[in-house]
Amino acid sequence: MNIGAAAKSSGLSAKMIRHYEHIGLLKPAARSANGYRRYNEQSIEVLKFIRQARLLGFSIAQIDALLALWQDPKRSSRAVKAVAEQHLQEVQHKMQELMAMQSTLERLIHACPGDDNPRCAILEQLSTPDSKINT
Repeated sequence: MNIGAAAKSSGLSAKMIRHYEHIGLLKPAARSANGYRRYNEQSIEVLKFIRQARLLGFSIAQIDALLALWQDPKRSSRAVKAVAEQHLQEVQHKMQELMAMQSTLERLIHACPGDDNPRCAILEQLSTPDSKINT
């Protein structure tokens, strides 16, 4: 199938398919006589796998590792679990950072009167280079 059909079938854009091929997550597609990429069912399955992994926020490096494990019949589930656990730790860390950011924003918004007065805690905080932004 051509790249348009592969995009529709996988749920990815043609641009992303080309990108994944360029960075090596997807093996280069065979080419037709006129030079167009031709994708087989195995390529579509890989693209669907990549899409699912991206939806869970896995990095390109993690997806590369997971693809290698998925395609290795001698893989251990321990190795797969280790990649997922590492990603979970990263997600949890990011959530803590986002919660701290939320708390700071809530504090600053509460401190800004939001009236006709030019004084605003948000701008004061942002314009003070040495101030601690996080809570």
